[in-house]
Amino acid sequence: MIGEWLPNLLTGWGVQLLGVLSPGPGVALILTVATTRGRAPALATCLGIALGAVLLALIAVLGLAALLADIAWAMTAVRFAGAAFLLWLAWKSFGRMMAPGELPAAKGTARADNSAAAGFAMQMTNPKAILYWIAAAAVAGLETAPLPILALFLGGAFVNSFAGHGAWAVALSSRPFLSLYAGARRWIEGVLGVFFAFAAFKLATARE
Repeated sequence: MIGEWLPNLLTGWGVQLLGVLSPGPGVALILTVATTRGRAPALATCLGIALGAVLLALIAVLGLAALLADIAWAMTAVRFAGAAFLLWLAWKSFGRMMAPGELPAAKGTARADNSAAAGFAMQMTNPKAILYWIAAAAVAGLETAPLPILALFLGGAFVNSFAGHGAWAVALSSRPFLSLYAGARRWIEGVLGVFFAFAAFKLATARE
């Protein structure tokens, strides 16, 4: 049974990996958490993103994501929720940029559940992620796949997301990068703040 559906699974996972490995708001969030809270919270953020990816994959496979995309007010609500979240991230980044002196070094003591919730929120309020999963599900062609194949697809989606984003978390929380961040903190936070603010603007003003 797996052999019959393996090409479909690999195609769907391949489309997902293209998105996972491309830097975007999720990677920017991981960068923020890794440099200010440490590696463990950054990995917790990856867990939240991966759980969101699984939920979006399930919604897409069931056809509910396409239905959501056709409901204008629902997508508008998602867009504005995502824009508000990005603006909050921009505010935090600008605050760290303007903070006097050096910020305390990341200790990894922040609550992991808060970081995971932030990652989950980032994924679920991203309309592009919803549309991306619609495309991935359509390319995979799993509408008639048996339940074990769907479960395998969702499990693979989780592994792809967590492993891909986790690689970013490990790299961005490494000692060499944290040393670089400490020396260029204002510039990095300023760029992040502008990125989050611009992403919020683009998301809020995007046409359906």
